Amino acid sequence: MTPNAPSNATPHARAQAPSSSASTEAAAPRPSWAAQAEAAIGRLAEIPAAILVLAEIAILFAGIVARYVFHRPLVWSDELASILFLWLAMLGAVVAFRRGEHMRMTAFVNRASPARRAFLDMLAVSAALAFLLFILAPGWEYALEEQYVTTPALEIPNIWRAAALPVGTLLMIALALLRLLERAGWLTTLKAVGLVAAMVGLLVVAQPMLATLGNANLLIFFVGIVAVCVFAGVPIAFSFGLATYGYLALTTSTPMMVVVGRMDEGMSHLILLAVPLFIFLGLLIEMTSMAQRMVAFLASLVGHVRGGLSYVLIGAMYLVSGISGAKAADMAAVAPVLFPEMRKRGANDGDLVALLSATGAQTETIPPSLVLITIGSVTGVSITALFTGGLLPGLVLALMLCVVVRWRYRGERLAGVRRASRGEILRALAIASPALALPVVIRAAVVEGVATATEVSTIGIVYSVLIGLLVYRRFDWKRLGPMLVDTACLSGSILLIIGAATAMAWALTQSGFSTQLAHLMASVPGGAITFMAVSIVVFVVLGSVLEGIPAIVLFGPLLFPIAREVGIHEVHYAMVVILAMGIGLFAPPFGVGYYAACAIGRVQPDKGVGPIMGYLASIAVGLLVVAAIPWLSTGFLR
Repeated sequence: MTPNAPSNATPHARAQAPSSSASTEAAAPRPSWAAQAEAAIGRLAEIPAAILVLAEIAILFAGIVARYVFHRPLVWSDELASILFLWLAMLGAVVAFRRGEHMRMTAFVNRASPARRAFLDMLAVSAALAFLLFILAPGWEYALEEQYVTTPALEIPNIWRAAALPVGTLLMIALALLRLLERAGWLTTLKAVGLVAAMVGLLVVAQPMLATLGNANLLIFFVGIVAVCVFAGVPIAFSFGLATYGYLALTTSTPMMVVVGRMDEGMSHLILLAVPLFIFLGLLIEMTSMAQRMVAFLASLVGHVRGGLSYVLIGAMYLVSGISGAKAADMAAVAPVLFPEMRKRGANDGDLVALLSATGAQTETIPPSLVLITIGSVTGVSITALFTGGLLPGLVLALMLCVVVRWRYRGERLAGVRRASRGEILRALAIASPALALPVVIRAAVVEGVATATEVSTIGIVYSVLIGLLVYRRFDWKRLGPMLVDTACLSGSILLIIGAATAMAWALTQSGFSTQLAHLMASVPGGAITFMAVSIVVFVVLGSVLEGIPAIVLFGPLLFPIAREVGIHEVHYAMVVILAMGIGLFAPPFGVGYYAACAIGRVQPDKGVGPIMGYLASIAVGLLVVAAIPWLSTGFLR
């Protein structure tokens, strides 16, 4: 997501922010004290979050320099980065809550009438508030327990890190209460709060009966409650959290502090620090015009052929995805550069947004994809191997999209389109060379051992800053603050989901579900082929409903060991499930990535539904090719 992109130009639909006109009731006047309180909480979260992003960049880059240049490693750098990271995640979650940018499914909410939409928005706030209230006391208890743990390098009590959880929870509770007071009429708010309270009360009353149901409770909580919450528009993190808390509180004797502990574990993997840093890198390449220079070079090569700019779009998404790792940043960097000229050539809006959405699915495996980083974090698969294995599958899907482009644009009129001369191509290449070198620098730094997958983003950030300042002379200092806050916001929404999904996966494991699933999947006739086919179908559905990261966190630890057991290489399996999730994520009517592409391209969603089907079909064929030929994913692994 870029600061100058539309406010909803992100693959994560907007949450909990209904307009005052959304209700048929007269909206309650916004109390001045409430507005001031919300603004104060916003500053309290945004300013430290932006500072923390800068601090993480400085700490990790200093670690690289100390180790690789001076050969004197900073033994405390990872520990300090880990402490600050949890604070960044929680403060980012607070910023996302205030902005209404926690991931949620809005396919049904957006189709509701204005009055019902206002009610569903308040219902989402009320459900989130319920979860936050549930974990507030366990969060404080967990933080107090951590005071007896001393960090090995800095030798300080771990409560300095763990306190981020209850502090962030308390700030989100305050925002939720303010939201309920200001955003809708009192009757709508009362109905929403009453419904959530009634559902909680009903489950509490039913506790004796639930205790006798055994694993049937898994269907009630992790299918029923999660589905109801997700389809009602409750943000995914809070939907997972409510189901997990309810299951453990009402059907087990597990202390609720464990829920907070599992969330902490999920959010605190140091490898996940790559998430905010690559998001920030994606914003930097747009701000410094590096993305535009790459697009201009590609346009000079093939812009004169039929469908040429569509080929440029496919190639540009492939290149830019190798820099930012975040699909929102990728699409927002490329589309505004190409769409005006493509419209001049007669391309219709529906096909433009359909191709943009399809390239989002096509490039999901291009390193440093955030989904790749997440898989490495939760399954233990080498991130370097995932980065290596993701290049060819993305190229295969790009070729499949090019086939469709060639067919659709075979009759395109090119009157007035001039072929670039050799001199113009060379000039565009010379100008774009510093930008084109960035993916090479990032990959070389990881492969050659200069930096870890977490640290390498800081090399890209420093490189981009230097190129923006010294080569392209494009660096808007005024945008730096908003970019840092945007980074924290998107990171917080992603990391809170990972934390909630980790707690949910732990609960499923403790119930014995993972063992039963392993036996069931391993006993499916057909062995590896059938398992792969079932996985593709399952992850297409999960991608459309849960998006990629929460689906991977929830099911990755369960399914990857089964894949290894039936003889499927874990990198090959990762590529297949990522591409399957990408199809679900960017396919209408449920894929929120599709609506993000529409928002970025400023195109009505209904215009792209027809054109995208051909592109998705070509990607599906490419996915089958990748699934059938493991070498495409593993051929270049060492």
